Amino acid sequence: MSLDRARTRPPNVDGYIVVRTATFNNLAIIRLLSEDTKERQAMLGKIRIYPFGERANPPATKVLRLNEGGRSVANAPRGIEYWEQLARWIDEEPVEERDRAIMAMLRSIGIERGKPFRPDDRLRKILTEATLVGEAMAKANDFDKRQMPLAHYRHGSRWDLALCLDVDQEADFYTELDERVAWFYEATATSKGMATKTPGVGSVYLGAYKDKDGDWLDGSKTYRLRVPPNAPVEQFWSLTVYDVNTRALIQNKEQRADRSSRMDLVDSF
Repeated sequence: MSLDRARTRPPNVDGYIVVRTATFNNLAIIRLLSEDTKERQAMLGKIRIYPFGERANPPATKVLRLNEGGRSVANAPRGIEYWEQLARWIDEEPVEERDRAIMAMLRSIGIERGKPFRPDDRLRKILTEATLVGEAMAKANDFDKRQMPLAHYRHGSRWDLALCLDVDQEADFYTELDERVAWFYEATATSKGMATKTPGVGSVYLGAYKDKDGDWLDGSKTYRLRVPPNAPVEQFWSLTVYDVNTRALIQNKEQRADRSSRMDLVDSF
């Protein structure tokens, strides 16, 4: 969930930031912007998360590292495991008003809050095939945003606004279904700071999926991106390459998936 969607009390209440969430399972993503490694580690050490009611004797913050045990916050499982995990989340979480119609459709395949999910062999086969088709649809919707004209960055550019989703996922007269599928297939979370259109506030996420000729980017080819000097950013800009299969950072022998303005780049102009 996005913390922007949570019901919050005013920040820094008695030295705490108290968040009343709308869900039982929550994800908070924190970006530390200091360029000094020691300073970042010191800041990270000061961040503790625990129930507000236990603040007098707070338990230790439990830390799970994503590079251990094959964990990932990005890629969902495939096959029948996808439906099993979906059934688990639906059983654990409250149903939001905007999702009631979807819950009715899931009920027809045996996924219903408060009831065990026990598909027979026939249904398991159908659902396993459905994950392949569904992922292909999500991938096409994400990488070629034809139904999202507001995603196009500017005329003559191959860049799209990767995030063209309102934080509340609602337009004036409909729920942003295509936008929702596109972003959450490619990424994990959203916030007001990630979707703001105000210059100098938050961040902007652009995505490129095709080259200058309109051909899909191909990992077997070499590409060059020229960034003009003095790019109009206050903190930094970063170009990151992701793996289409996992939607996570691409793995390579150099252990490098990005180039940024904080690196000593070569001026080729």
